[in-house]
Amino acid sequence: MAAIALTALPRRTKHKSLSLANHTHSASIALLLGLLLWEQHLFRPSLSAAQARRLVWVDLAYGASAGLVLLTGAIRVMWLGKGWQYYLYNGWLQSKMLIFVLISMLSLLPTLTFLNWRAQLQAQQAPTISARSVFWVTWVIRGELVLLAVMALLATRIARG
Repeated sequence: MAAIALTALPRRTKHKSLSLANHTHSASIALLLGLLLWEQHLFRPSLSAAQARRLVWVDLAYGASAGLVLLTGAIRVMWLGKGWQYYLYNGWLQSKMLIFVLISMLSLLPTLTFLNWRAQLQAQQAPTISARSVFWVTWVIRGELVLLAVMALLATRIARG
């Protein structure tokens, strides 16, 4: 129903909707990147209980911002821009979506690691972080950052058609 309503809008109104969607999408991507960089900055081999709690909240906000990126991107593809028919067979967009799914799967490791600290945090204790955990969580976050950069390159290819 929303697709019908947007396609029936006058050109000027649809242009404003597209502009708002584009800005919201860009802002949500910037937020996602900022939160991931903050997460990388906060994660250390030894954390106090307060630092660990902050890291859990940053990770939660990172997940919410990923949902916002997905939502605003879907709105742009489905109802605005060139229309979903154009993007359906666009290999660049498919590659970008595949990388987004890969980033989402990779982000499960840090999230599950942080969630496993719940009992220690509820007892007001600093989490115990193994050297192996530090290694993998650090490299996964770095990998996510690299994949986000690749997504940015793919976005430029999509924009150029």
